[in-house]
Amino acid sequence: MPEGAVLAGKEGSAEKAAPVAKAPSAKKATPAKKSVSTGKGTPVKKSVSARKVTPAKKAVATGERVPVKKAAPAREVAVKPPAGESRTALVRRARRINRELAEVYPYAHPELDFENPFQLLVATVLSAQTTDLRVNQTTPGLFARYPAPEDLAAADPERVEEILRPCGFFRAKTRSVIGLSKALVEDFGGEVPGKLEDLVKLPGVGRKTAFVVLGNAFGRPGITVDTHFQRLVRRWRWTEETDPDKIEAAVGALFPKSDWTDLSHHVIWHGRRICHARKPACGACPIAPLCPAYGEGETDPEKARKLLKYEKGGLPGQRLKPPQAYLDAGGKPAAPLGAA
Repeated sequence: MPEGAVLAGKEGSAEKAAPVAKAPSAKKATPAKKSVSTGKGTPVKKSVSARKVTPAKKAVATGERVPVKKAAPAREVAVKPPAGESRTALVRRARRINRELAEVYPYAHPELDFENPFQLLVATVLSAQTTDLRVNQTTPGLFARYPAPEDLAAADPERVEEILRPCGFFRAKTRSVIGLSKALVEDFGGEVPGKLEDLVKLPGVGRKTAFVVLGNAFGRPGITVDTHFQRLVRRWRWTEETDPDKIEAAVGALFPKSDWTDLSHHVIWHGRRICHARKPACGACPIAPLCPAYGEGETDPEKARKLLKYEKGGLPGQRLKPPQAYLDAGGKPAAPLGAA
């Protein structure tokens, strides 16, 4: 038989087979699932695999939509667990990590010294690009001279700059703390507002600062996404987001709102004490079995213990006046500015 006739015969048979392949089409996906699973035609399998890859991915996709819609900043955020980990498994692992950290740091607290919402607000603004320890060593002199918003609002900027010089970026920070003090006096009667939408209107105050104040001065839940928090949640593969607002929304969707403030303390404390940026102490980490990034740092237990900081390493903490629970757990207060 001529070659052309053979080709024609094959094409003719393919044309007849085509309607069979089209029968279980995407439009009839729901009633046709059983017939698709038993079908033997190659085209049928390809069309189904394009829409349904694995049960794990389907679980992730269906699990993400509800919490994302509920959290205002999370509307365009997708929580992406590690390959092969379902949404449910991710939530369980994340919450177990938080429970483990709560046992390791039962005394976790904000590491800025403050006595009222105004002091916490100012201290949090000053903590940008420096350590909480440096802020705690600097603010006693600032609040001794300017104890209330009215005092700081009327302050001479040059005098404030001299006090804030040890914190770095002292000129910009002086403008911020004087500016927010004036706004508090003019717009809020000298009182720190207890609402997110009001706090973020103040000079130098973003969502991170606002949530620190809301969670620790007013008892209103919030997630504090600082550099430690960002680093750890990505290491743990709770999210792949890099934008702080999207990280806040993605992680918030994994936990009850009531857990947000303590969760922030647990993660930040762990980042400062054990899970460091350059040399994480993996061999001394209490959540190593739950960490996808285990092995990025020192795994030898003895060597890892030498990397621990603050009370875990027998060193002073960041507060000059820490809570009693921290002292009872063996924590040591930091030294004042200029102390030997």
